[in-house]
Amino acid sequence: MQLQFEYGHGMMNAELPDNTDVFIPGTTVPDPACLPQDWESLAAATRESVRNPIGMKPLSELAHKGSTVVIVIPDIVKGGCQPTAHRRVSITVILEELYAAGVEKKDILLLFSNGLHPRATVPEMKKILGEELFNEFYYSGQITSHDSEDPDHMIDLGTTDRGDPVLMNKYVFDCDIPILIGHTQGNPYGGYSGGYKHCATGITHWRSIASHHVPKVMHRGDFTPVSGHSLMRTKFDEIGRHMEKMMGHPFFCCDAVLDTYSRQIAIFSGYAGEMQPLSWKVADKRTYVPFAEEKYDIMVFGMPQDFHYGDGMGTNPIQMMQALSAQVIRHKRVMKENCVIICSSICNGYFHDERWPYLRELYEMFQHDYMQTLPDMDRYGEYFATNEEYIRKYRFANAFHPFHGFSMMSCGHIAEMNTSAIYIVGAQEPGIARSMGLKTRATFEEALADAMKKYTGPNPKILALPGTFKMGAVHLCLKDEPYEG
Repeated sequence: MQLQFEYGHGMMNAELPDNTDVFIPGTTVPDPACLPQDWESLAAATRESVRNPIGMKPLSELAHKGSTVVIVIPDIVKGGCQPTAHRRVSITVILEELYAAGVEKKDILLLFSNGLHPRATVPEMKKILGEELFNEFYYSGQITSHDSEDPDHMIDLGTTDRGDPVLMNKYVFDCDIPILIGHTQGNPYGGYSGGYKHCATGITHWRSIASHHVPKVMHRGDFTPVSGHSLMRTKFDEIGRHMEKMMGHPFFCCDAVLDTYSRQIAIFSGYAGEMQPLSWKVADKRTYVPFAEEKYDIMVFGMPQDFHYGDGMGTNPIQMMQALSAQVIRHKRVMKENCVIICSSICNGYFHDERWPYLRELYEMFQHDYMQTLPDMDRYGEYFATNEEYIRKYRFANAFHPFHGFSMMSCGHIAEMNTSAIYIVGAQEPGIARSMGLKTRATFEEALADAMKKYTGPNPKILALPGTFKMGAVHLCLKDEPYEG
């Protein structure tokens, strides 16, 4: 059969055996039905959820005149930006509830929870919020983006009982009503976004994130394949609960379970400790898909240049490794122990130095000084994370925080841990791929022939994943071993 896979800004053809299994999210196995996507229906469903929160009082009882409110909003990386996206609908509904309870507009702050991601640009704010919400709050100085390196707006809350440091955004800590807008969407880091993952990663400091986005957590057996029971997920919950303990009140969460195209399947509001399990139960039906009859010898997909974290994700070698590993984490349940990955990537040497100013240096260091595998770089985490120039670019030039690269490296090693070989097809600068321990071939057909000769034998079981980085991903399972949540 002939298929097409993402490659740079275009597509690459591949001729694969006719018995290849093809999985496309939302198409091969349909998602559960989403809510009606007109504004009135979504607003009504969101209002019903917000007025009947799980495990806590509604905003009508929590809020009053004089209450200060911070609405914490996920950044551009996930969640959808369509006119009826969850962020826009839920913020609008929540504002109506707050105003009705007597809260004044001047006492409300919209805060983008970018964590170690780039701080939101003005165009991104407009794209996420829409013109009406943006205009209502931006020009009065009531929209900002989390700055984990701003000493005036961070607060040290000590450690969790486990000993993990908790430093959080002071705007959120100080307000009377902290509201988390979240997405219960499949994520290789801990199962789902939203809930306590939102606050544990989005409004904290690199030292907090270094307690879980590191090899000693990410290379454990409970991290791959992805589940809601890993140590990482446990740490998210512990950090979120510690924040609530120190604040003296819980977050008010409003999370939407999303489908392949970031449309709302269901909406859950309330206390994260009770709301998360219920939202996950619904999300599991869409995310953990019992699809495979047997495990696969070869997994095939394509990598565009621009996806998820931004332009250059599919060409920058560290980011490429993270993207490869994310597919392993999601689909390990259907991969044989010696599985081979074949992935198209233009791999042209584009680092996007403005967005990731530290990764070129990090990549060069990996080529020297006895660095055999990516975890060998972990000792340099403090050096990069405290580099003043890289921090300045994070704070004022919309760059990723330098410690974010160590999350990428910790994840990036997982592909090597769980495969016998990884082929990059069509690399324009193949030496970059080879320097990361990857094999290179000009075409899918050449890579497949080499893999069959050296690793799988002549009749491999193949899984093809077109569009894998262009839509909401799933976590594949065997049909007779469904994920029990």
